[in-house]
Amino acid sequence: MLSLVTGKSSVRPAAVAGVFYPQDAAELRDTVLHLLGDAVPHGAAHARPKALIVPHAGYAYSGMVAASAYRRLRESCESIRNVVLIGPSHRVPMRGLAMPSVDAFETPLGEIPIDRVARQRLRELGLAGISDAAHAVEHSLEVQLPFLQMVLPAFDLLPIATGLAPPAQVARVLEAIWDGPSTLIVVSSDLSHYHTNAEARQLDDQTRDSILARRGDLSDGQACGSCGINGLMDVARHEGLVVELLDQRNSGDTAGDRSRVVGYGSYALHAA
Repeated sequence: MLSLVTGKSSVRPAAVAGVFYPQDAAELRDTVLHLLGDAVPHGAAHARPKALIVPHAGYAYSGMVAASAYRRLRESCESIRNVVLIGPSHRVPMRGLAMPSVDAFETPLGEIPIDRVARQRLRELGLAGISDAAHAVEHSLEVQLPFLQMVLPAFDLLPIATGLAPPAQVARVLEAIWDGPSTLIVVSSDLSHYHTNAEARQLDDQTRDSILARRGDLSDGQACGSCGINGLMDVARHEGLVVELLDQRNSGDTAGDRSRVVGYGSYALHAA
């Protein structure tokens, strides 16, 4: 089911609750609070992030790494009203970028309204299309929502799934809806996949160096959300943003099996 219609509104229901994160609202709330509380602060904690890069695996695997980014929003949460969330389309092959047609996304913590103004702007500019199929069961975007719901008082959401798209196209999308401090950009991406622990650390360190240098030259083998990251790096260079590494681990660090791991990294981008 792509969406549920409630009254005059259509809602994209939670698709991976109970798999990637708890389905029970109370348990989910406690889990996110625990992750945020245990995340170790890094970098310039006073700096207000304009953008975050966060992983999107199950919370048992990458939740702590993601939490290190989301806890950085605590001091600026009152000013954020719009969240642009970009992540790869894992199950629906496509070209370009796709937004949903629905009015809201739902998690066990409640509904989040879609930013219709920003969606319409991207459609009018011809920078992103509409595809509910790309969003129906996509986890890379959904797993970010409970964190956002727990740290932000209220916000509108613009979820964007990426397929094959050059960094320049992603950069144009971000520039079109960049706005001021009331808009937060979140790019969802894991790092290397299914290497040994030693191989993954070497590969993920190379990815880290590329992101910190704002190079925007990542391949899909380095980061499954490379499309979103590379586009963000284009804008970061233009805007003169500073990139900070907040946490970097892999599933061998968090889940125990070091023979075939997935890498995770979280970053904050802010004004110098």
